[in-house]
Amino acid sequence: MNVTKAPKLRSVMTALALVITPGAAVVGTAGEAFADTKISHATATSMFAQAGITWSSSGNCSDRNNPSCTSFEQLNLATAQGAQTLKSASGCALNITGGTETGHASGTYSHWNGYKLDYAKSTCIGTYINNTFTYIGLRADGAPQWRSGSGNVYADEGNHWDVIYYTCGGC
Repeated sequence: MNVTKAPKLRSVMTALALVITPGAAVVGTAGEAFADTKISHATATSMFAQAGITWSSSGNCSDRNNPSCTSFEQLNLATAQGAQTLKSASGCALNITGGTETGHASGTYSHWNGYKLDYAKSTCIGTYINNTFTYIGLRADGAPQWRSGSGNVYADEGNHWDVIYYTCGGC
């Protein structure tokens, strides 16, 4: 391919991805453009309910702009599918305690941007993560981390699991 045509082709492909995937947001660098399909809170809760995944919030609410709520508005589809994969593969009860609501740390792969979920701790899920995934050391804040075969990262934050979903985990 002619190198001078690459930027134009990339722009066309990005535009095509947005036309083909309504509601998708383009994420990444110019050399690594890809689309992350965002889903609504209602879609996510339906997916979770079908998989037997529960969710809770300290404020008994789902307002994305309230840090006491647990919201799934603008969650990445791959993140929701990753939770379903974890539930299915582990066979453990899974309760989500944090989603896309404000109040979490910022960054590209953040809760707000739809990449992360928090899970309540349980012996079952802790044993599954420790015995199935690869320990990769401590995060900058001291939280121990494990990486799944699909590249998702599970951090033990003491009172909950903080998980970054780069992929759906083999859905």
